[in-house]
Amino acid sequence: VANKTAYALDARMRPVPAGVVGELFVGGEGTARGYLGRPDLTAERFVPDPFSGEAGARLYRTGDLVRQGLDGRLEFVGRNDQQVKIRGFRIELGEIEAALAGHPTVREAVVVVREERGDRRLAAFVTGEEAGDLKAHLAERLPAYMVPASITVLPALPLTPNGKVDRRALAAMETEAATAGRAWVAPRTPLEELLAGVMAGVLGVERVGLRDSFFDLGGHSLLATQVLSRVREALDVEIPLAAFFEHPTVEGLAELAGRDAPSGAPPLVPASRDERPPLSFAQQRLWFIQRLDPAGTAYNIPGAVRLVGTLDVPAFARSLAEIVRRHEVLRTAFPEADGRPFQAVSPWTPPALPVLDLTALPVSAKDGEVGRLALEMARRPFDLARGPLLRLALARLGEEEHAALFTFHHIVFDGWSMGVLVGELAALYRAYAGGEPSPLPEPAVQYADFSRWQRDWLSGDVLAAQVAWWKERWVGAPTTLDLPADLPRPASPSGRGRRTPFALGADLSRDLQALSRSR
Repeated sequence: VANKTAYALDARMRPVPAGVVGELFVGGEGTARGYLGRPDLTAERFVPDPFSGEAGARLYRTGDLVRQGLDGRLEFVGRNDQQVKIRGFRIELGEIEAALAGHPTVREAVVVVREERGDRRLAAFVTGEEAGDLKAHLAERLPAYMVPASITVLPALPLTPNGKVDRRALAAMETEAATAGRAWVAPRTPLEELLAGVMAGVLGVERVGLRDSFFDLGGHSLLATQVLSRVREALDVEIPLAAFFEHPTVEGLAELAGRDAPSGAPPLVPASRDERPPLSFAQQRLWFIQRLDPAGTAYNIPGAVRLVGTLDVPAFARSLAEIVRRHEVLRTAFPEADGRPFQAVSPWTPPALPVLDLTALPVSAKDGEVGRLALEMARRPFDLARGPLLRLALARLGEEEHAALFTFHHIVFDGWSMGVLVGELAALYRAYAGGEPSPLPEPAVQYADFSRWQRDWLSGDVLAAQVAWWKERWVGAPTTLDLPADLPRPASPSGRGRRTPFALGADLSRDLQALSRSR
């Protein structure tokens, strides 16, 4: 179209390279001035044109995601309101839908995100003939993290009154998608029934068959540790995570549980606070690394949650304060006595929650400023001896949009903790915003109780046996990993790095995935 412009831009309004997905912005003659009677929507969608020399020139933010080819053509990928982030990966749902629609037996395809118990996974719904192995079809065309955990074949997709696909109805559907295309085999023994219930509870599905793979049902390593933890509590057996990866079914897990000896671990109960709680082995490792590099930030864990809708800031701050009160580890520092670190729990006081007002910034600059603030929080080192070992902030982006920023030190927080944090924050905020008391029960034990339990159990002959096992396997291991490099290895790593994007072929990708799974 004559006198029109089209750009594929990133979140900071910068053109993306060919082959990279960006949002489509259009401008030039014929571009509207805004939405009638909607100044908020106008400010969001009609933005100043940084590439035009004309005063007042604007670009319209279409919300369409496109990829520009080397020939200049723009390929439609999907909508930015269909972009999701799951376990650190940004995913375009439209790309998965297009790959599914490319299968000869599929007429229509829709992909949604299912959220259960703080975990997010992809679920696909298709219409058409009873398809073969659609997951294998997708695995040949998409990265593994984009292959949905479940694919359900429906006679028809649910529609809204105006004829569009009702995604909310799909997301709310209770399906047994993961077992679609396979005969469901019921557990045969009480042990198998118990293990099937454990798996179903962790995955948030109605049932798990005898030969259904935990990882095909949407499981991943963090959820696998939850399964093994519950099995340990119920059966007093210790099953290695690697063994579960090799036998990820109810049948395989039952064989492992019946074969393994009892763990011999004492019960985990609240410990006396008369003595200074020791560090767990994991905490001691992180404390030691911090002593080697006091200014290091490699073990700072940043996080951000986008909050859309009217936010009751006092209720939100109260929810965060209650989480810090409930979990002693978030009020713990690690000073020394006689050359040994110990856990020092501070009395509870509400943590500081700075509220940063970014509403005056242009829409195009807000995401960049949130990213800068999050990076600034994450790049400041923590003092493990003094604490606190968490930082909180709330960025106000608009009347109905905020961003909550978190940074924790890994010595008090991990990936599993993020699910606990978000789940408790949601439950507490709903209650406090509605004038209700906390609905959460008090924790039965604290992390300091676990540390004492671990130290009491893994000591003496038990610890000596564990250490001997590893020493035996480390005999002859290289002291350094020599990789080809353009410069000599420095005395200590600087931490300064750069990015070099590259693509692996399909065959090499499959070989690497097979190697990773086998090891």
